[in-house]
Amino acid sequence: MNRTTLSLIAGVTALAAITGFAALSAPDPTGTDTAKAAAELPVERTSLLCPAPSTSDLAETTYTSFTPVTKGAASKGRAELRSATRGSDEGGKKGQDDKPVLEPKEPGKPVSGDTSGGDSPALIGTAEGKFAPGWTVQETTEVAAGAGRGLQGMNCSAPDTEFWFPGASTADGRTDYVHLTNPDDSAAVVDIELYGKDGALESTVGEGITVAPQADEPILLSTLTDAEETDLTVHVNVRSGRVGAAVQALDDELGGDWLAAATDPAGSLVLPGIPKDATSVRLIAFTPDDADADLKVRLASPSGLITPAGHETLHVKSGMTTAVDLADVTRGEPGSLVLTPTDRAVPVVAAVQVVRGKEGSQETAFIPATRPVGTRATSVGNTGKGATLSLTAPGETAQVKVTASAGAEGGTAASETYTIKSGTTQDVDLPVPSGLKGTYALTVEPVSGGPVYASRTLAETQGGVPAFTVQTLPDDRGTVEVPEAEQDLSVLQK
Repeated sequence: MNRTTLSLIAGVTALAAITGFAALSAPDPTGTDTAKAAAELPVERTSLLCPAPSTSDLAETTYTSFTPVTKGAASKGRAELRSATRGSDEGGKKGQDDKPVLEPKEPGKPVSGDTSGGDSPALIGTAEGKFAPGWTVQETTEVAAGAGRGLQGMNCSAPDTEFWFPGASTADGRTDYVHLTNPDDSAAVVDIELYGKDGALESTVGEGITVAPQADEPILLSTLTDAEETDLTVHVNVRSGRVGAAVQALDDELGGDWLAAATDPAGSLVLPGIPKDATSVRLIAFTPDDADADLKVRLASPSGLITPAGHETLHVKSGMTTAVDLADVTRGEPGSLVLTPTDRAVPVVAAVQVVRGKEGSQETAFIPATRPVGTRATSVGNTGKGATLSLTAPGETAQVKVTASAGAEGGTAASETYTIKSGTTQDVDLPVPSGLKGTYALTVEPVSGGPVYASRTLAETQGGVPAFTVQTLPDDRGTVEVPEAEQDLSVLQK
């Protein structure tokens, strides 16, 4: 068989498995092979993984699920979140209740579920048909006291085979876990590598970690190394299978939050949505490349790009984690960090640790470098008060449409279009649904102009502590490109 024909059929077959749509058109009478432009079609199946939220008896966790209404999506489908098997220390014991924690009823309307105490398992979610395009699940935990007290939140993530987490720590007062969740029916094998200020940390314990089928395995970082490192980059590499991965960072003094995986190493990065009242901002960066990286550091403020005094550039040594304190870099205005190469582009991963509040009543959160919004991004778990949406246009000016869904318990959807000027970050006034009851979802859709980056902050005061959590909003994976092909099938007979 002709090798070109084999490649075309293999590619179309793979895309068909993702979207449920693929076709080969009738042969061109001239015998010429023609590939048409790719079509954007709704995904037909997706999966999300939520790590076990907390071991604290004082924790209360809310899960919120939402699927945007997507043109061309299937007319039927289903979605659910179920408990994963406990880790090996629990003897492979199932969760207390194997019933779904959440079962969405219809696209366009969020649904919520709650758990209490420190015995909540990780969740494995699947969505098919009309519930798959853009399916988003938020896990939000309130911890009243103890290490990690405050507000912890994350977007449940899709399984993958590689993750980077700059911003972890094994310093005194920090308790950090890497949560690994395996959604499949066969075991996954994972390597965890740690990089500190002087390079890779020696550890054989992190090699060949087995994650049982449909199970969650929390790994305490301090069991992988004896070194106390203030700033660590964690690299999770999956040898076989696939997992979901997230780092839970718990601090005795500064509260805690989830550190989501940073976007893949790249020469230029954007870290959007640093709160305007941040009292401390710490930038952590790492390059896996063989060469050092030199980066311009700029803040996209409401008035444009500015260079932080004394931190014009950042030198990142190859294979070593580099951190710099930017103090109160936002100075009372919302901002986003924009990192670009000073000369040659070297791939880098990065995140910021953000602290709000004064000494004795502080809370912390993390913002990893992220991908742009793309076609559409989705945020769930928003409340009538305490939700902030930050939009950044690091290049060209952009127009963005933001739509607030109906509430989980009532309310009418609303939308608004905003102009984000070149080089700026804007905290926009959200179009809160009228008659809102319960939480609501936001969708962010670029209308025109350059790329847009986004994040959402949830904030509330807990006993005088300004508790908060930040989630970045990359593309929600609602559609996939499927090439339309015209192929001379007569070559199959040769």
